[in-house]
Order: sequence, then C-alpha cells, then structure tokens
Amino acid sequence: MNIKTNIKNAPIHFPLLLLLSTFSIIFFPALITHSDENNTYYLDDLNLSIVKQGWGEHPKKNLSCVGNPIKINGTTYQRGVGTHANATFYILLDGSASKFEAILGIDDETEGNGSAFIRFYGDNKLLHTSQTLTGNKPPEKVSINLEGISNFIISIIDAYDGISFDHVDLADAVFTMAHGKPELTTRPKEKPYILTPSPAPSPRINSPRVIAVRPGSPFLFRIPCTGERPIQFHLEGLPEGLTVNSEGIITGTIKNRTPDTYPIQITATNNHGKDQNTLKIVVSETLALTPPMGWNHWYIHYDKITADIIKQSADLMITSGMADVGYQYVNIDDCWANAKEHHDPMRVGPERNENGDILPNKHFPNMKDLTDYIHSKGLRAGIYSSPGPQTCAGFTGSYQHEEQDAKKFAEWGFDFLKYDWCSYSKILSPKKIENLKKPYQQMGDILKKLDRDIVFNLCQYGMGAVWKWGKEVGGNSWRTAGDLGYELLQYHDVARRNASHWEYTGPGAWNDPDYLLIGYIVDPTTMGEPKPCPLTPSEQYSYMSLWCLMASPLFFSGDMTRLDEFTLNILCNPEVIEINQDPMGIQGHPIIINKEQNYEIWIKPLSDRSTAIGIFNLDEIEQNIAVQWNEIGLSENQKVRDLWRQTDLGTHNKSFTTSIPRRGVALLKLTPI
Repeated sequence: MNIKTNIKNAPIHFPLLLLLSTFSIIFFPALITHSDENNTYYLDDLNLSIVKQGWGEHPKKNLSCVGNPIKINGTTYQRGVGTHANATFYILLDGSASKFEAILGIDDETEGNGSAFIRFYGDNKLLHTSQTLTGNKPPEKVSINLEGISNFIISIIDAYDGISFDHVDLADAVFTMAHGKPELTTRPKEKPYILTPSPAPSPRINSPRVIAVRPGSPFLFRIPCTGERPIQFHLEGLPEGLTVNSEGIITGTIKNRTPDTYPIQITATNNHGKDQNTLKIVVSETLALTPPMGWNHWYIHYDKITADIIKQSADLMITSGMADVGYQYVNIDDCWANAKEHHDPMRVGPERNENGDILPNKHFPNMKDLTDYIHSKGLRAGIYSSPGPQTCAGFTGSYQHEEQDAKKFAEWGFDFLKYDWCSYSKILSPKKIENLKKPYQQMGDILKKLDRDIVFNLCQYGMGAVWKWGKEVGGNSWRTAGDLGYELLQYHDVARRNASHWEYTGPGAWNDPDYLLIGYIVDPTTMGEPKPCPLTPSEQYSYMSLWCLMASPLFFSGDMTRLDEFTLNILCNPEVIEINQDPMGIQGHPIIINKEQNYEIWIKPLSDRSTAIGIFNLDEIEQNIAVQWNEIGLSENQKVRDLWRQTDLGTHNKSFTTSIPRRGVALLKLTPI
C-alpha cells in the first residue's frame, strides 16, 4: 500500500494533525515562523536596571523618570521607558532585528522645561539623530532600519544646557525581530592605552613656576623635577632667609617682609644631563597663584582615614613621581575629629578639651607630628572643617570656635583648609546671600591674620553664585557645584557649567569642579571595596584634559596604594599639567559646540602667547574632526603639538584635522609661526 497516497487521500483527523504539527516543529523548525506579536519586543521589557542615567537610579518601565504615567504633548502612553539625560542603552541584536520604532519627547510633567536629543548608532555608525526635544513640543516618531545590525546604541544627551528637567520618554519603543530577541547589556569594556611617554632619565623642571608666600610666613616648596635621582640643584637669586637642600626642598622665611618678586634660576643636573628654568617667588598677600595640586582622602577612605594612611600617602606622592610633576598637598578630609556617635569607637569622644580646643580622634594621636612628617618630604598638609556645629559626616565642626580652630590648625602646621557648609544651614538659611557669605568672610578674615599661610577652599557647592564673591571673602578656590559622584556620569556637563564662570577665575581665585576620581575609588552608596574608575580610558583622558583646561584645582582622590601605569599616565603628564598651571591663569571654556557632529572645542590662552585647545568627541563612535583656525580666533600657520603624546605634529596653515576615539579628546598646544 502506498502510504503517501493513503495519507494524501485520507481525511485529516485532529490527533493526526497534532502529530504532524509536533513532527514539523521538532524536525523542521525553520518552517515555523513567529506571529507578528512574537516578533516584537518592547524596550520596556528589557533589563533596565543596568542602565545608569543623569538623575534617578535607572530608567523606569512604562512610567516617566519620576514615576508618573508617560505623557507627551497631551497624549498618555501605556508603554515606554522614562529616562533622564544623560543615559545610554547598549543593545545586542546579533543581526536579527529589522527595525526599531519609538515616539520621542520630553514628558509633560516638566511643564514645558527640559531639552535633549537622542542619537542612534548601529555597528559604529550613526543611524539617526533626533530633533532637539523640548517640553510641550510635539514628539518625534522614529523608525530606524536595523537590518544586519549587531550592536545598537541609544544615547540620550542633554542639549548642552545642563540636565535639569531633561525627562526624556521613549514611548511605544519596540523592536521588530526576524528571530531571537534584543538584549540590553553594559557598556563594552575598553582596554587602557598609554599616551604619555615615560619621563626621560635627564632632569626636567616642571610646573608650577610661580609660587606665593605672605610677608613673614614660613616658606616650603619642593622643586618639581623628573629625571633619575640623585639630582643636584643649584639656585641663583634665592632671597635671604631661604635655603635649598639636596632633595630640592626650599625652606625658611624671607627676611625682606615687603611685597616683592624673586626670579630664581634653577639648574638641575644628573648623570644624564641638565635642565634650567625659572621659579618666581612672589611675596604677596595673594596665595595660590596657580591652582593647588595634591591628594585628598575622601573618595577612597571616607571615615576610615588614619594618620598612618596620610603618612603612607605622603610617601607615595614622592615614590610614585606625583610630586615630581607638581602635586604638593596631602589633605585630610572629614572624619579626623571626634564624633558624638560613630560605629568606630576610636572616633567617638569629647568634641573639645577644657580650653575649648578641638580634639582629633584616636586615629590622629599627634597632628603636629603628622604635619612635620609631611613637611619633611617637601609637601604641604591640608585639613577640613565646617562653619556649622558638625561636619557632613557628623564630626565636630568649628561653629562658635572659628578663630580658636584656625589658630590650632596653624599651630599644628596645616597649609590648606577645606571649609564645608554642611550643618551651617541649621544656623542661617542658605537662601540669603548675606548668610552664605557670613561664615566664609569670618574664616577668611581670621586666616589672613595668622602667621602661617593657609590656602582657603570654600566648599558650599556653588550656592549663591559663589564664583562672584568667593575671592571677596578671602577664598582661593570654591566648589561651583555638588559632588561629582562615583559613577561620573555628568563629568563633562559639570565641566561645561564650571567653565561658564571662566571670567571669575585667575591667580589666587579658582573655580573648583571637584576632585579627580580616577584609579581605584570607593562607591559612597555602598562603602564597599575600591573599584576601578567607571570611565573608559578615552573618557579619563577627556576628564583630565577638561580639568587642566579649566585651570581647576587638581586633587586626586583615589587609592594611592594602587597607582597603576595607566593612572599615573593620566595624572603625571607634565605638558598637560603645564596647561593647568599656566601663570596667566585664564580658565579655558568651550567656544564651539557642534550638535550635528556631537563635539566641542575648548580654548585656553597661555602666557607664552600660545593657545591650548581641547577637541572633545562626545559621540559613541570615532570621528574625524576638523578645526579651522579662523573659527577659533587664531591666525594662520600654527605649530601643533599633541600634549598627551608629547609629539610635534607640524605646522598647519589654516586648519587641522584629527581622528578622535569615541568619548575621547585631542589636547593640543598651538604656537603661531
């Protein structure tokens, strides 16, 4: 009997149909296709918890970033993802998608505020850039061809005006798939790459090349000089009262107590050669003529800091080579005093003694011994306090003991004071400008009367436009915004806002955007083990470049015991640091912001009539970026030097073009010919 014929002619009963269907699924899966419903996967069904964003922990499923129903221009959407700029989605498609569709807009909850745009990338190519999305504006509907795309990126970007109210919704965001499903993943890892050449064995005298001291104050300065040790230092023109030792540490008190400037000719010699340069010692009431540089314990040790760790960090500042390129300060942050309550009993004790003197906790048994140790290295010591009754971490503040504490800090031998607003809001409202000024004016006046120079850092997070009056109350630097935060998602936005105040900065007065959080740092939300900086290598080059262009204080706040080759390569390029330490003290700022190509050009005039520029690629793909000299106010025929690579790139007549990796930078020095 012909089975094929019988089956063909026989009536098809339900059991047989079920058997045939099962047979075909098992043995011929390619013959079975998904329905349209099974071919679609919504963005809100993916694992949104791995996406970081500028405000709020993670994007929200089917809700705005603050938890309201998604609503754009009067229309409410049942499905979608609510985000807050800046945020990036990295999605694996494995070439199995055909398209992505979404409705893009700013959520109505912002009441007309907010502005952002979205860029979509596939396999290192830009696929689409949205219009600038603004509050109460009709949304943009996108349909993006994803055929053959393996790696898809959705990048939500503030419109270069800060992230306030940037509540960006991707409503009805859906993938159409031929097979498989999209997978949301973390940002691809990038291997560290070294741009900075190793220091030559011959001497090189580095910045800073101008240093200030008030009349009659003790002087301490370690000449920053790379090269194989031992190095012999010969100084000409050293004022009476100062001496230099074999390590290049200048100490003493200048006998002449009238304002003056002393140009000191320094010659550094070793077995491989010599270098000569000039150091200007300025006797003046103005301190910090270049941005202070050093290390602060906060982002690595928090409330676990001890005197032994501070001493170890001073040692490492020397042995790592950081001191040889200009890092000077070893600063204690919060948690050195006593607290009324703390999980560590060695940090609990009386706030003050019977004379009212502030008391260090048991982890700091002898402050004078500690500063003497730091000074013996040719380095300077910093300390922390608050104008309020308690510090941010709940330790003793200086309220109603301001003069007594300042005198004690000087007696102990400190050279730097970070003064953190913290609990002072309990004393006076920060909503009035006179209240914001009062505690800093009070401490600033006290510090000027001391017989020791103490650089004064105002840490009050930019309240009351502090950049306009920080110098007036005696400050040498002031924070212009809140803490950067462990994730560093907004480091470029913070820099852009900090640089907008560039006209208020200069010698003795510096805008401070917070610390350099590279190397190994601790996440303050978990207080767990130190982790590597979350930025890519290219972003870390950009981060350091921004801080140097802005003439910002350079305070590293990572783990001094884990200074690997890459971290030191970022921290210790003397040509990059020279931009930061330029004695003219002009703060760099962006002069070209190209939204279409997603890049910025920053410019900083230098004292030798050259110009430093930073070309920042803010995109998720590598780009060729051209700079026209006339567009940035420069004349023709500029000699170009790559500062990170310490390499001359020739003379360029009217323009310069370079390839920059994603989220990377080209930091250049341009010298007119």
